[in-house]
Amino acid sequence: MASTITAPGLTTGKAPFVEEARSRGELYITQAYEQYSEANHEAWRKLFARIQPRWERYANDHFLRGVAALDLPHDRVPRLADINARLQPLTGFQAKPVSGYVPGFLFFDCLRRREFPTTITIRPADRMDYLPEPDIFHDIAGHVPMHTEKRFAETLVRFGDCAVTAARITAEVKDPAERVRRLTSIMRAMSRFFWFTVEFGLMRGKQGTVAYGSGLLSSYGELEHAIESDEVQRYPIQLEWVINQVAEIDHYQPILFVVDSFEHLFGLVDEFERWMIEGKLYNVAPGLPDVAESDLKSFLDAAAML
Repeated sequence: MASTITAPGLTTGKAPFVEEARSRGELYITQAYEQYSEANHEAWRKLFARIQPRWERYANDHFLRGVAALDLPHDRVPRLADINARLQPLTGFQAKPVSGYVPGFLFFDCLRRREFPTTITIRPADRMDYLPEPDIFHDIAGHVPMHTEKRFAETLVRFGDCAVTAARITAEVKDPAERVRRLTSIMRAMSRFFWFTVEFGLMRGKQGTVAYGSGLLSSYGELEHAIESDEVQRYPIQLEWVINQVAEIDHYQPILFVVDSFEHLFGLVDEFERWMIEGKLYNVAPGLPDVAESDLKSFLDAAAML
């Protein structure tokens, strides 16, 4: 009787291929597509099928055009090579598979090089609604369709530029303790700015407010909640408010910010960099997100190289 060979699976938290790569210190990896199990493909099918009607209702037009341009498959986990073949000619961006968390400076430097660090694992079927760490559905279905829009893609590159600026200006501070204090404040401001725009941003649309943030666009529950719920406060974006607003990491966001356009967002990133250079970001409000030691070290290491 012939035996059936079953793929080991690339399930979040249960992926030997990824765990072994991480144990070897390998951050950038291959997708190892043949290792996806049928359960992995079924998870993608279910996630895609249930959220697609909400995209049609609540996503911005650029995102919907991006889904079509990338020809995102609905019935299986996408091959990153196929996604990249369609994405690169549009904006120069590429999805870059990684084994796990990418420290702060390295992440933003990838964006500067038009590379988007992409998790290859997918959430298990019993955790469809919430996963604290990103998975391939969040990264590819939530983030990457926006990377087909030229102005948004340029905004991501500018975020990468800001990381280099942060490392450069803090490298000039002679006192080590003060250098860490200033850099920590800048990093917190930058994380909040990215969080409330690229991850959880709203935009004015022709028919009202729509979503462009990937944290919303990859969440079946929060996407509708962000647009429809009376529990959410939605405000026109103000840079000084965003960089001092505490993020919520384990439940739906109670406060969200609305941009007018991607040109507007691009201009805000320019303004953020000017504030950084002018020393206006050294005393932002404490609170979440925390600045992890690995993130701080990545910026300090980059500063030491300048």
